[in-house]
Amino acid sequence: MGTTETTQGSLEELLSRCSDAAQRREPPSRADALAVLGASDEDTLAVVSAAARFRRESFGNTVKLNYLVNVRSGLCPEDCNYCSQRRGSEAGILTYDNVGADVVAEAVGRAVDSGAARVCLVASGRGPSERDIEHMAESVMAVHDVHPGLEVCACLGILGEGQAEQLADAGVFAYNHNLNTSESHYGEICSTHGYDDRVETVDRAREAGLSPCSGALFGMGESDDDIVDVAHGLRELAPDSVPLNFLIPIDGTPMAGRRELTPQRCLRILALYRFMFPDTEIRIAGGREVHLRSVQGLGLELANSIFVGDYLTTEGQDANADLDLLADWGFVPLEIDGPGAADATVPTARSRRDDGVRIRRRGVGAGSSSTH
Repeated sequence: MGTTETTQGSLEELLSRCSDAAQRREPPSRADALAVLGASDEDTLAVVSAAARFRRESFGNTVKLNYLVNVRSGLCPEDCNYCSQRRGSEAGILTYDNVGADVVAEAVGRAVDSGAARVCLVASGRGPSERDIEHMAESVMAVHDVHPGLEVCACLGILGEGQAEQLADAGVFAYNHNLNTSESHYGEICSTHGYDDRVETVDRAREAGLSPCSGALFGMGESDDDIVDVAHGLRELAPDSVPLNFLIPIDGTPMAGRRELTPQRCLRILALYRFMFPDTEIRIAGGREVHLRSVQGLGLELANSIFVGDYLTTEGQDANADLDLLADWGFVPLEIDGPGAADATVPTARSRRDDGVRIRRRGVGAGSSSTH
């Protein structure tokens, strides 16, 4: 919960300063950024309202739908404490080597049926081998044969010299590699690679012409200062999209049982990042359903992008429920542009379900009443 007490006047002044800075495309002062994170739960709606202006100005009522395909699961040699695919994980997840390009294409077909404008092909591991690069190239070709207008983002870990260029040549549009947390906090979540390794990979992706995608993960014991620091680190990288994850504390990982986030806390983090990135795609990624819960719609007043379907090792919300969420809050899915767009159909909310009305057959009287 927020701990900073503000009067109505000081809250309005704070949000005015943050808005003025965002209008100039400058970050808020450190003190103001910390004040946003420390705002009370009672003041959170006002914080959301102030930051939401920039989301609407830049993206209107559209929401970009993204879909994850876990092309290789588990068996990772890295020791990231938050990850169920880490070495020594006892999470009991699915583990498998690279799936075939046909399997990837089939999964992507389901993604497009759900309205996805981008798919992210993810493979566990420290970084890709030449075999992994070749597999990604085959998979992207199979995807673009059927869906030529679809954005493909790759996420293969730390990139070596020349690998980003190979991915770009293969038709990959974007590359994801998150900073996750601040440089000072990074050693608390991983020991097998460092913050600088992640920065270097994002730089390599950009230099190769790939669209850089990099964000953060919250709920790992970080301080408000860490949240502000990683935001500044991301601004220095200038990613085209910023995925914000909220820790899913999976049993069998070192962070199992850690639940330090509330819906209001998540909203304040999203609001701060919208002030920091007023016209950049912000994606609510992992943990949306777990932590935002019934206020997911308010999250969309700040973020303009989400994942639909399942995550890497955990199940997500049903895609139809996500479409209903958008419709109920007055949002529409962003449609695919470019070649093949005419073949992509964005499904309508509730188009594949009934109207949700159920006659009560349980509770008081259910065992003794006759049906009329």
